[in-house]
Amino acid sequence: MESLITAAARALEAGDPLGALNRVALRNDAPSLALRGIAMAQLGDLAKAKSLLRTAARAFGPREAVARARCLVAEAEIALVSRDLNWPVKTLAAARATLEQHGDLVNAAHAGHVEARRLLLVGRLDEAERTLAEVRPTPLPPASQVVRELVLAGIAIRRLRTKDARTALGRAAHAARLADIPALVAEVDSASLILDTPAARLIARGSEHPLLLGEVERLATSTALVVDTFHHVVRRQGVAVSLGTRPVLFALARLLAQAWPADVSRETLISGAFQARHADESHRARLRVEIGRLRTQLAPLADISATKQGFVLAPRKTHDVLVLARPVEEKHAAVLAFLADGEPWSSSALALALGISPRTIQRQLEELARSGKVQSFGHGRARRWMTPPVPGFPTGLLLPTPLLKT
Repeated sequence: MESLITAAARALEAGDPLGALNRVALRNDAPSLALRGIAMAQLGDLAKAKSLLRTAARAFGPREAVARARCLVAEAEIALVSRDLNWPVKTLAAARATLEQHGDLVNAAHAGHVEARRLLLVGRLDEAERTLAEVRPTPLPPASQVVRELVLAGIAIRRLRTKDARTALGRAAHAARLADIPALVAEVDSASLILDTPAARLIARGSEHPLLLGEVERLATSTALVVDTFHHVVRRQGVAVSLGTRPVLFALARLLAQAWPADVSRETLISGAFQARHADESHRARLRVEIGRLRTQLAPLADISATKQGFVLAPRKTHDVLVLARPVEEKHAAVLAFLADGEPWSSSALALALGISPRTIQRQLEELARSGKVQSFGHGRARRWMTPPVPGFPTGLLLPTPLLKT
Protein backbone atom coordinates (compact mmCIF):
# COMPACT_ATOMS: atom_id res chain seq x y z
CA MET A 1 0.00 0.00 0.00
CA GLU A 2 2.94 2.37 0.59
CA SER A 3 3.61 2.22 -3.12
CA LEU A 4 0.21 3.88 -3.65
CA ILE A 5 1.18 6.71 -1.27
CA THR A 6 4.44 7.27 -3.14
CA ALA A 7 2.68 7.17 -6.51
CA ALA A 8 0.03 9.65 -5.33
CA ALA A 9 2.69 12.03 -4.02
CA ARG A 10 4.54 11.89 -7.32
CA ALA A 11 1.30 12.59 -9.19
CA LEU A 12 0.76 15.71 -7.07
CA GLU A 13 4.31 16.84 -7.68
CA ALA A 14 3.67 16.52 -11.43
CA GLY A 15 0.43 18.55 -11.18
CA ASP A 16 -1.92 15.58 -11.62
CA PRO A 17 -4.42 15.78 -8.72
CA LEU A 18 -6.89 13.38 -10.33
CA GLY A 19 -4.17 10.77 -10.68
CA ALA A 20 -3.37 11.20 -6.99
CA LEU A 21 -7.01 10.85 -5.96
CA ASN A 22 -7.38 7.66 -7.98
CA ARG A 23 -4.79 6.10 -5.69
CA VAL A 24 -5.85 7.36 -2.24
CA ALA A 25 -9.48 8.48 -2.52
CA LEU A 26 -10.83 5.52 -0.50
CA ARG A 27 -8.20 5.58 2.24
CA ASN A 28 -8.52 7.44 5.55
CA ASP A 29 -5.07 7.00 7.08
CA ALA A 30 -3.15 10.18 7.86
CA PRO A 31 -0.84 10.11 4.79
CA SER A 32 -3.79 9.55 2.45
CA LEU A 33 -5.81 12.34 4.06
CA ALA A 34 -2.91 14.73 3.59
CA LEU A 35 -2.46 13.81 -0.05
CA ARG A 36 -6.20 14.09 -0.68
CA GLY A 37 -6.12 17.54 0.91
CA ILE A 38 -3.41 18.76 -1.45
CA ALA A 39 -5.21 17.20 -4.41
CA MET A 40 -8.45 19.00 -3.51
CA ALA A 41 -6.49 22.25 -3.18
CA GLN A 42 -5.06 21.81 -6.67
CA LEU A 43 -8.59 21.18 -7.95
CA GLY A 44 -9.81 24.41 -6.32
CA ASP A 45 -11.94 23.04 -3.45
CA LEU A 46 -10.05 24.98 -0.78
CA ALA A 47 -12.55 24.45 2.04
CA LYS A 48 -12.44 20.66 1.64
CA ALA A 49 -8.66 20.78 1.28
CA LYS A 50 -8.25 22.71 4.53
CA SER A 51 -10.50 20.28 6.39
CA LEU A 52 -8.60 17.23 5.10
CA LEU A 53 -5.21 18.70 5.97
CA ARG A 54 -6.28 19.60 9.50
CA THR A 55 -7.64 16.10 10.03
CA ALA A 56 -4.41 14.62 8.70
CA ALA A 57 -2.28 16.82 10.98
CA ARG A 58 -4.24 15.59 14.01
CA ALA A 59 -3.98 11.97 12.84
CA PHE A 60 -0.20 11.92 12.64
CA GLY A 61 1.45 10.55 15.75
CA PRO A 62 3.80 12.44 18.11
CA ARG A 63 6.83 11.05 16.30
CA GLU A 64 5.64 12.37 12.95
CA ALA A 65 6.46 16.05 13.46
CA VAL A 66 7.74 16.45 9.91
CA ALA A 67 4.50 15.16 8.40
CA ARG A 68 2.46 17.52 10.59
CA ALA A 69 4.70 20.43 9.61
CA ARG A 70 4.18 19.65 5.93
CA CYS A 71 0.43 19.70 6.48
CA LEU A 72 0.73 23.12 8.11
CA VAL A 73 2.75 24.44 5.18
CA ALA A 74 0.08 23.19 2.77
CA GLU A 75 -2.64 24.80 4.89
CA ALA A 76 -0.70 28.07 4.94
CA GLU A 77 -0.53 28.06 1.16
CA ILE A 78 -4.27 27.45 0.97
CA ALA A 79 -4.79 30.40 3.32
CA LEU A 80 -2.60 32.53 1.05
CA VAL A 81 -4.49 31.60 -2.11
CA SER A 82 -7.85 32.11 -0.40
CA ARG A 83 -6.54 35.48 0.83
CA ASP A 84 -6.88 34.57 4.49
CA LEU A 85 -4.09 36.95 5.46
CA ASN A 86 -4.87 36.63 9.17
CA TRP A 87 -3.77 32.98 9.19
CA PRO A 88 -1.25 32.68 12.08
CA VAL A 89 2.17 33.49 10.68
CA LYS A 90 3.89 32.07 13.77
CA THR A 91 2.43 28.65 12.95
CA LEU A 92 4.08 28.72 9.54
CA ALA A 93 7.37 29.87 11.06
CA ALA A 94 7.27 27.00 13.56
CA ALA A 95 6.54 24.48 10.80
CA ARG A 96 9.41 25.85 8.75
CA ALA A 97 11.78 25.54 11.72
CA THR A 98 10.67 21.93 12.29
CA LEU A 99 11.34 21.04 8.66
CA GLU A 100 14.80 22.62 8.80
CA GLN A 101 15.67 20.82 12.03
CA HIS A 102 14.77 17.47 10.49
CA GLY A 103 16.69 18.10 7.28
CA ASP A 104 13.69 18.60 4.96
CA LEU A 105 15.26 21.68 3.40
CA VAL A 106 13.17 21.64 0.23
CA ASN A 107 9.84 21.85 2.06
CA ALA A 108 11.41 24.34 4.50
CA ALA A 109 12.32 26.50 1.52
CA HIS A 110 8.77 26.18 0.24
CA ALA A 111 7.49 27.40 3.62
CA GLY A 112 9.79 30.41 3.31
CA HIS A 113 8.45 31.11 -0.16
CA VAL A 114 4.85 31.00 1.11
CA GLU A 115 5.76 33.48 3.84
CA ALA A 116 7.50 35.76 1.33
CA ARG A 117 4.49 35.67 -0.99
CA ARG A 118 2.23 36.79 1.86
CA LEU A 119 4.57 39.66 2.72
CA LEU A 120 4.69 40.70 -0.94
CA LEU A 121 0.91 40.65 -1.11
CA VAL A 122 0.59 43.13 1.76
CA GLY A 123 3.37 45.35 0.41
CA ARG A 124 6.09 44.56 2.98
CA LEU A 125 8.84 44.29 0.40
CA ASP A 126 11.86 44.57 2.69
CA GLU A 127 10.57 41.74 4.88
CA ALA A 128 9.80 39.62 1.82
CA GLU A 129 13.38 40.09 0.62
CA ARG A 130 14.79 39.18 4.02
CA THR A 131 12.63 36.06 4.16
CA LEU A 132 13.91 34.90 0.77
CA ALA A 133 17.48 35.59 1.85
CA GLU A 134 16.96 33.41 4.93
CA VAL A 135 15.93 30.40 2.85
CA ARG A 136 18.84 27.99 2.92
CA PRO A 137 20.53 27.56 -0.46
CA THR A 138 19.72 24.07 -1.64
CA PRO A 139 18.92 22.55 -5.02
CA LEU A 140 15.23 23.22 -5.52
CA PRO A 141 12.88 21.28 -7.80
CA PRO A 142 11.63 23.30 -10.79
CA ALA A 143 8.16 23.94 -9.31
CA SER A 144 9.66 25.54 -6.22
CA GLN A 145 12.10 27.55 -8.35
CA VAL A 146 9.11 29.02 -10.18
CA VAL A 147 7.56 30.23 -6.91
CA ARG A 148 10.83 31.80 -5.77
CA GLU A 149 11.40 33.63 -9.06
CA LEU A 150 7.81 34.90 -9.13
CA VAL A 151 8.32 36.44 -5.69
CA LEU A 152 11.57 38.06 -6.83
CA ALA A 153 9.81 39.38 -9.94
CA GLY A 154 6.96 40.75 -7.84
CA ILE A 155 9.36 42.63 -5.59
CA ALA A 156 11.22 44.04 -8.60
CA ILE A 157 7.97 45.13 -10.26
CA ARG A 158 6.79 46.95 -7.16
CA ARG A 159 10.13 48.70 -6.93
CA LEU A 160 10.08 49.62 -10.63
CA ARG A 161 13.11 47.52 -11.52
CA THR A 162 11.85 46.14 -14.80
CA LYS A 163 15.17 44.68 -15.92
CA ASP A 164 15.41 42.61 -12.73
CA ALA A 165 11.76 41.61 -13.12
CA ARG A 166 12.28 40.38 -16.69
CA THR A 167 15.34 38.40 -15.64
CA ALA A 168 13.45 36.73 -12.78
CA LEU A 169 10.46 35.98 -15.03
CA GLY A 170 12.80 34.47 -17.62
CA ARG A 171 14.20 32.12 -14.99
CA ALA A 172 10.65 31.33 -13.82
CA ALA A 173 9.56 30.49 -17.37
CA HIS A 174 12.53 28.15 -17.80
CA ALA A 175 11.79 26.39 -14.51
CA ALA A 176 8.08 26.11 -15.37
CA ARG A 177 8.93 24.38 -18.65
CA LEU A 178 11.17 21.96 -16.75
CA ALA A 179 8.38 21.26 -14.26
CA ASP A 180 6.02 20.62 -17.19
CA ILE A 181 2.99 21.73 -15.16
CA PRO A 182 0.52 23.74 -17.31
CA ALA A 183 -0.85 25.75 -14.39
CA LEU A 184 2.63 26.98 -13.49
CA VAL A 185 3.44 27.86 -17.09
CA ALA A 186 0.18 29.83 -17.28
CA GLU A 187 0.94 31.63 -14.02
CA VAL A 188 4.34 32.75 -15.27
CA ASP A 189 2.82 33.87 -18.58
CA SER A 190 0.21 35.87 -16.70
CA ALA A 191 2.85 37.54 -14.54
CA SER A 192 4.93 38.38 -17.62
CA LEU A 193 2.01 40.25 -19.17
CA ILE A 194 2.35 42.90 -16.48
CA LEU A 195 5.51 44.20 -18.12
CA ASP A 196 3.83 44.52 -21.51
CA THR A 197 0.52 45.97 -20.33
CA PRO A 198 -0.05 49.72 -19.83
CA ALA A 199 0.66 50.48 -16.20
CA ALA A 200 -0.11 54.20 -16.18
CA ARG A 201 -1.15 57.20 -18.25
CA LEU A 202 1.07 60.18 -18.97
CA ILE A 203 -0.75 63.52 -19.17
CA ALA A 204 1.17 66.48 -20.54
CA ARG A 205 0.27 69.66 -22.45
CA GLY A 206 -3.37 68.68 -22.79
CA SER A 207 -2.79 65.20 -24.23
CA GLU A 208 -2.26 61.77 -22.75
CA HIS A 209 -0.93 58.35 -23.72
CA PRO A 210 -0.38 55.01 -21.96
CA LEU A 211 2.92 54.01 -20.37
CA LEU A 212 4.44 50.58 -19.87
CA LEU A 213 6.11 49.79 -16.56
CA GLY A 214 9.58 50.35 -18.04
CA GLU A 215 8.57 53.82 -19.21
CA VAL A 216 7.24 54.61 -15.73
CA GLU A 217 10.60 53.51 -14.34
CA ARG A 218 12.46 55.90 -16.63
CA LEU A 219 10.38 58.81 -15.35
CA ALA A 220 12.15 58.41 -11.99
CA THR A 221 15.31 59.89 -13.54
CA SER A 222 13.52 62.44 -15.72
CA THR A 223 14.31 66.11 -15.28
CA ALA A 224 10.60 66.93 -15.64
CA LEU A 225 8.38 67.97 -12.77
CA VAL A 226 6.13 64.93 -12.18
CA VAL A 227 2.83 64.92 -10.32
CA ASP A 228 2.52 61.27 -9.28
CA THR A 229 -1.09 60.24 -8.57
CA PHE A 230 -0.01 56.74 -7.46
CA HIS A 231 1.94 58.01 -4.45
CA HIS A 232 0.43 61.51 -4.18
CA VAL A 233 3.77 63.24 -4.49
CA VAL A 234 5.20 66.00 -6.65
CA ARG A 235 8.81 65.26 -7.59
CA ARG A 236 11.72 66.12 -9.81
CA GLN A 237 14.64 63.72 -9.82
CA GLY A 238 15.73 63.34 -6.18
CA VAL A 239 13.44 66.02 -4.71
CA ALA A 240 9.93 64.95 -3.69
CA VAL A 241 7.09 66.67 -1.86
CA SER A 242 4.50 64.32 -0.38
CA LEU A 243 0.88 65.50 -0.36
CA GLY A 244 -0.62 62.16 0.67
CA THR A 245 -2.24 63.66 3.76
CA ARG A 246 -3.32 66.84 1.95
CA PRO A 247 -5.85 65.71 -0.68
CA VAL A 248 -7.05 69.22 -1.49
CA LEU A 249 -3.53 70.47 -2.11
CA PHE A 250 -2.75 67.45 -4.28
CA ALA A 251 -5.95 67.98 -6.31
CA LEU A 252 -4.93 71.59 -6.94
CA ALA A 253 -1.40 70.54 -7.92
CA ARG A 254 -2.75 68.01 -10.39
CA LEU A 255 -5.16 70.48 -12.00
CA LEU A 256 -2.39 73.03 -12.41
CA ALA A 257 0.00 70.42 -13.84
CA GLN A 258 -2.53 69.05 -16.30
CA ALA A 259 -3.22 72.49 -17.71
CA TRP A 260 0.44 73.63 -17.82
CA PRO A 261 1.72 75.78 -19.50
CA ALA A 262 -1.75 77.34 -19.53
CA ASP A 263 -3.40 78.69 -16.42
CA VAL A 264 -6.48 77.26 -14.68
CA SER A 265 -9.52 79.35 -13.89
CA ARG A 266 -10.60 79.84 -10.31
CA GLU A 267 -13.95 78.19 -11.05
CA THR A 268 -12.25 75.05 -12.38
CA LEU A 269 -9.94 74.83 -9.37
CA ILE A 270 -12.83 75.29 -6.94
CA SER A 271 -15.04 72.67 -8.58
CA GLY A 272 -12.18 70.19 -8.99
CA ALA A 273 -10.56 70.50 -5.58
CA PHE A 274 -13.53 71.42 -3.37
CA GLN A 275 -16.23 69.48 -5.25
CA ALA A 276 -18.36 72.62 -5.22
CA ARG A 277 -21.03 73.04 -7.90
CA HIS A 278 -21.25 76.81 -7.59
CA ALA A 279 -18.36 79.02 -6.54
CA ASP A 280 -19.14 81.83 -4.12
CA GLU A 281 -16.95 84.30 -2.27
CA SER A 282 -16.25 81.86 0.57
CA HIS A 283 -14.91 79.34 -1.95
CA ARG A 284 -12.71 82.01 -3.52
CA ALA A 285 -11.32 82.93 -0.11
CA ARG A 286 -10.61 79.29 0.68
CA LEU A 287 -8.92 78.87 -2.70
CA ARG A 288 -6.53 81.74 -1.93
CA VAL A 289 -5.63 80.10 1.38
CA GLU A 290 -5.08 76.65 -0.14
CA ILE A 291 -3.04 78.03 -3.03
CA GLY A 292 -0.85 79.80 -0.49
CA ARG A 293 -0.32 76.53 1.36
CA LEU A 294 0.44 74.70 -1.87
CA ARG A 295 2.91 77.42 -2.91
CA THR A 296 4.76 76.90 0.38
CA GLN A 297 4.82 73.10 -0.03
CA LEU A 298 6.07 73.25 -3.63
CA ALA A 299 8.65 76.01 -3.05
CA PRO A 300 11.65 73.69 -3.79
CA LEU A 301 10.10 72.59 -7.09
CA ALA A 302 7.79 75.28 -8.48
CA ASP A 303 6.04 78.56 -7.95
CA ILE A 304 2.36 79.32 -8.44
CA SER A 305 1.49 82.67 -9.98
CA ALA A 306 -1.85 84.42 -10.10
CA THR A 307 -3.31 85.33 -13.50
CA LYS A 308 -6.32 87.31 -14.55
CA GLN A 309 -8.45 84.14 -14.78
CA GLY A 310 -6.88 82.00 -12.07
CA PHE A 311 -3.45 80.49 -11.36
CA VAL A 312 -0.58 78.99 -13.32
CA LEU A 313 2.21 76.60 -12.34
CA ALA A 314 5.78 77.84 -12.87
CA PRO A 315 8.26 74.93 -12.51
CA ARG A 316 11.84 75.56 -11.44
CA LYS A 317 14.90 74.20 -13.31
CA THR A 318 12.79 72.36 -15.90
CA HIS A 319 10.64 73.02 -18.94
CA ASP A 320 8.43 69.94 -18.65
CA VAL A 321 5.49 69.19 -16.37
CA LEU A 322 3.97 65.70 -16.41
CA VAL A 323 1.12 63.98 -14.61
CA LEU A 324 1.49 60.26 -13.95
CA ALA A 325 -2.03 58.85 -13.61
CA ARG A 326 -3.53 55.40 -13.14
CA PRO A 327 -4.58 53.53 -16.32
CA VAL A 328 -8.19 53.64 -15.17
CA GLU A 329 -9.38 56.16 -12.62
CA GLU A 330 -12.59 55.56 -10.82
CA LYS A 331 -13.90 55.44 -7.30
CA HIS A 332 -12.36 52.68 -5.16
CA ALA A 333 -9.78 51.87 -7.84
CA ALA A 334 -7.35 50.48 -5.26
CA VAL A 335 -9.86 47.85 -4.13
CA LEU A 336 -10.57 46.84 -7.71
CA ALA A 337 -6.83 46.58 -8.38
CA PHE A 338 -6.43 43.94 -5.66
CA LEU A 339 -9.54 42.04 -6.75
CA ALA A 340 -8.25 42.00 -10.33
CA ASP A 341 -6.04 39.00 -9.48
CA GLY A 342 -9.15 36.81 -9.75
CA GLU A 343 -8.82 35.40 -6.23
CA PRO A 344 -11.53 35.64 -3.54
CA TRP A 345 -10.66 38.21 -0.86
CA SER A 346 -12.13 38.74 2.58
CA SER A 347 -12.81 42.31 3.61
CA SER A 348 -10.34 41.94 6.50
CA ALA A 349 -7.60 40.82 4.10
CA LEU A 350 -8.25 43.80 1.82
CA ALA A 351 -8.14 46.12 4.82
CA LEU A 352 -4.78 44.65 5.85
CA ALA A 353 -3.33 44.90 2.33
CA LEU A 354 -4.55 48.47 1.80
CA GLY A 355 -3.82 49.72 5.31
CA ILE A 356 -7.33 51.06 5.99
CA SER A 357 -10.09 50.13 8.41
CA PRO A 358 -12.25 47.02 7.78
CA ARG A 359 -15.40 49.13 8.03
CA THR A 360 -14.19 51.49 5.31
CA ILE A 361 -13.41 48.52 3.07
CA GLN A 362 -16.84 47.04 3.76
CA ARG A 363 -18.58 50.25 2.68
CA GLN A 364 -16.51 50.40 -0.50
CA LEU A 365 -17.22 46.75 -1.36
CA GLU A 366 -20.95 47.21 -0.83
CA GLU A 367 -20.93 50.26 -3.10
CA LEU A 368 -19.00 48.35 -5.79
CA ALA A 369 -21.40 45.42 -5.45
CA ARG A 370 -24.40 47.67 -6.06
CA SER A 371 -22.82 48.82 -9.30
CA GLY A 372 -22.09 45.22 -10.36
CA LYS A 373 -18.31 45.59 -10.31
CA VAL A 374 -17.72 43.00 -7.58
CA GLN A 375 -19.64 40.07 -6.20
CA SER A 376 -19.57 38.11 -2.96
CA PHE A 377 -20.30 34.62 -1.74
CA GLY A 378 -20.51 33.08 1.71
CA HIS A 379 -21.66 34.65 4.94
CA GLY A 380 -20.05 36.13 8.03
CA ARG A 381 -16.34 35.47 8.37
CA ALA A 382 -16.50 33.11 5.38
CA ARG A 383 -17.71 35.88 3.06
CA ARG A 384 -15.38 36.51 0.11
CA TRP A 385 -15.31 39.17 -2.59
CA MET A 386 -14.08 38.97 -6.15
CA THR A 387 -14.60 40.51 -9.55
CA PRO A 388 -17.02 38.71 -11.89
CA PRO A 389 -15.26 35.60 -13.24
CA VAL A 390 -13.51 35.64 -16.59
CA PRO A 391 -11.90 32.73 -18.45
CA GLY A 392 -8.40 31.98 -17.16
CA PHE A 393 -6.16 29.58 -15.34
CA PRO A 394 -6.28 28.83 -11.61
CA THR A 395 -3.18 29.28 -9.49
CA GLY A 396 -1.61 25.89 -8.85
CA LEU A 397 -1.07 24.66 -5.33
CA LEU A 398 1.95 22.42 -4.97
CA LEU A 399 4.40 21.22 -2.44
CA PRO A 400 7.77 20.86 -4.12
CA THR A 401 8.36 17.25 -3.06
CA PRO A 402 6.03 14.38 -2.19
CA LEU A 403 4.33 15.53 0.99
CA LEU A 404 5.05 12.43 2.99
CA LYS A 405 8.55 11.68 1.88
CA THR A 406 10.81 10.92 4.88
